[in-house]
Amino acid sequence: MLLEKIQSPKDLKALSRPDLSLLAQEVRDLIIQTVSKTGGHLASSLGAVEITIALHYIFNVPQDRLIWDVGHQAYAHKILTERRDRFWSLRQEGGISGFPKREESPYDLFNTGHASTAISAALGMAEARDLAGQRHHVIAVVGDGSLTGGLAWEGLNQAGHLKRDLIVILNDNSMSISPNVGAISAYLNRIMTGEFLTRLRGEAKEILEHIPKIGPPMLKVAKRLEEVLKSLLVPGILFEELGFTYVGPLDGHNLTHLMDAFENVKRLKGPVLVHVLTEKGRGYKPAKEDPTSFHSAPPFDLLTGKFLKKPGPITYTQAFSQALVQLAREDERIVAITAAMPDGTGLSRFAKEFPKRFYDVGIAEQHAVTFAAGLACEGYLPVAAIYSTFLQRAYDQVLHDVCLQDLPVTFALDRGGIVGEDGATHNGIYDLSYLRPLPHMVVMAPKDENELQHMLKTAIYHPGPAALRYPRGQGHGVPLEERARLLPLGRAEVLLEGEDLALWAVGAMVYPALQAAEELRREGIEITVVNARFIKPLDEELLFDQARRIGRVLTVEENVLPGGFGAAVLEALERRGLARTGLRRVGLPDQVVEQGSPAQIRERFGLTAKGIAQTAREALEVRQPERVLRFRV
Repeated sequence: MLLEKIQSPKDLKALSRPDLSLLAQEVRDLIIQTVSKTGGHLASSLGAVEITIALHYIFNVPQDRLIWDVGHQAYAHKILTERRDRFWSLRQEGGISGFPKREESPYDLFNTGHASTAISAALGMAEARDLAGQRHHVIAVVGDGSLTGGLAWEGLNQAGHLKRDLIVILNDNSMSISPNVGAISAYLNRIMTGEFLTRLRGEAKEILEHIPKIGPPMLKVAKRLEEVLKSLLVPGILFEELGFTYVGPLDGHNLTHLMDAFENVKRLKGPVLVHVLTEKGRGYKPAKEDPTSFHSAPPFDLLTGKFLKKPGPITYTQAFSQALVQLAREDERIVAITAAMPDGTGLSRFAKEFPKRFYDVGIAEQHAVTFAAGLACEGYLPVAAIYSTFLQRAYDQVLHDVCLQDLPVTFALDRGGIVGEDGATHNGIYDLSYLRPLPHMVVMAPKDENELQHMLKTAIYHPGPAALRYPRGQGHGVPLEERARLLPLGRAEVLLEGEDLALWAVGAMVYPALQAAEELRREGIEITVVNARFIKPLDEELLFDQARRIGRVLTVEENVLPGGFGAAVLEALERRGLARTGLRRVGLPDQVVEQGSPAQIRERFGLTAKGIAQTAREALEVRQPERVLRFRV
């Protein structure tokens, strides 16, 4: 196998060009085999194999800076840069990250995980190079889906103004996670035009070269004419107006064309955009036929492409989807918004039933939030379904455009809490902290999928902003009531009564708290367990009563401790003069939470029934010989 000889890009350069096509297939095979076991971003990585090989063959990374936008298409890059022997550990605890990571390799020049960042980062590196008087290339690889994000255009705008030497590779596969939307995508998505021009150019060249005497002069004229036609018929005019030299469109799976183009681009001055047409899922039929499902795939059967999902309860996402559709049937004012994630957020079902009330704005969370605010101003009830980690990108809009105006926008935060294998960039462990301080904002988290539907209705009909945060994965299999009902705002739910300790849990930590209480009951320790439901507003009267009567309070949350649920309880006790109440907080530390399965991460930080029970014993000064790894304050 050729791949066995490749430890670094230096080895790659020793291969002949014909060998590179064979290498591309071997790289694809390794990606498919590995992701079938570990899960991961398959379709996008399969589409970028030839681009990756060509870039490493022509340029000298890391001396030349190579930045991957989002980074989920960088598996081939990892394989070719001294990580082939460890690729089996992709996305596993202690293994290779699913995204570029500076701490992992000198070939990873910038940490990524969210879209539209590469051009800005690359431009900063290009400017630093020029300030330092250095000479090397800076290349950003950007997907067409990332161009639906405003940050990418801000970077393009300044790059065209500064005129620095910068190469942007536009990897155009007509979709990001779900099919792209919007005017920009429609403009870029002229693949047939690109194929037509490429084919016409090749055929015309062959004909003219074989015409004696007049053929070569006519070929020169044709080339000049082609440049004129290109600016009229392909997306190049858009980038050229921004100050870029446009090259393309190129066949992203033709290594010879790619390498020749990259070799030529190296000599060009100023910002250059190379438009490359690729095919998501190339080389694996199931991923090619269904690139959306194979964007972020769980483990699957290699032969059939069937996902190895265990049967069980519906997911929280499915429960949200069902509840929202039912509520929307009853109220035409309810509209739904997503930022390029209709499938991931469960809104595809809503879109099918209510196409005129559904909006996919692309990878543009800032716009999604302010768009929702505008709808709310006119009497509609918008539900913005956005992953917790991605809502961070629109924090100013949440504050400035929604909260300060006290508008009835509902934020459905999927993937709240520990997400796991996708690592630090995707864990939704900050939302309680960043949403709680905002004026007028209501923040809640359900203990199970049935409570989720009641919270969704409560959030939608609350007259101001409300955030509903729920985890990734399956629910608890509890029966779903036929109709959603309104919950009393700010009221907690007492699940167990006991006089030794008041255990306040929120969201995904409620059931582990109940299991911990059962474990302690067998030891003669009686615990009160409270499902807090609301992080803001807190049920302060219940909290104060238990603090006075029981005297010891333990909070548990799947969020970072700074500014989180436990901090809200601490602040409330301090305001009422109960700061001396024995309070312990269990949650995630003020540190980067690295990849691993959710179960492994919860075990690591004591967010399990066993860990909660041990912290409760310590709060009560009950001796227990077994030491449990956890984080607590």
